[in-house]
Amino acid sequence: MSNVRTDKKLKGKDLITIGIFSAIYFVINFIFMLCGGIHPIMWMLMPGFIAVFAGIPFMLMVAKVQKTGAVFLMGFITGLIYFATGQFTVVILIFMVISCGLAEISRYVSKYNSFKGNALSYLFFSYGMVGSPLPIWLFKEAFLSQIQEQGMPADYVSAVEALSSNSMLIVLFVAPAIGAVIGIFIGKALFKKHFEKAGIV
Repeated sequence: MSNVRTDKKLKGKDLITIGIFSAIYFVINFIFMLCGGIHPIMWMLMPGFIAVFAGIPFMLMVAKVQKTGAVFLMGFITGLIYFATGQFTVVILIFMVISCGLAEISRYVSKYNSFKGNALSYLFFSYGMVGSPLPIWLFKEAFLSQIQEQGMPADYVSAVEALSSNSMLIVLFVAPAIGAVIGIFIGKALFKKHFEKAGIV
């Protein structure tokens, strides 16, 4: 039986819960962001890798906070931390807003207590970080020049240029979907009883 509250306003306890899981989500982001510095292929696949490992904190958060705005706040907090560390860009902002907006709509339509609805919400949410490597394709020459001026090794810059093909762009957009599906079912397998208790079926 679902135990979803009729009061959909976020309370202090909800904000604390969102903050905790947002911090976990950012740590996962940051780990793979650092891995992206090893080789550009890791950066381009970063949204997919994040989607695999962030499924658990996301699904636990939406199980605990079945209210409007929870996902948007998670995206906002993540973006705010990125901004504070100097890693935030307009492209990430655009993708975060769109992905979080679609994720919130998905949860709203499914009334917050549907596993499929929350899974679809996570799928949308996972596309937020596509905005990190996407400038490689959108502003290729300017981007290559920028990272070279920032002191990136010549072999790294050359690897970025070589990998910025149309086929890799397709991989960039497919990887989060595959990663999200894997992450969702890992979360479900580990916390099935928790989801059932929260009414997410």
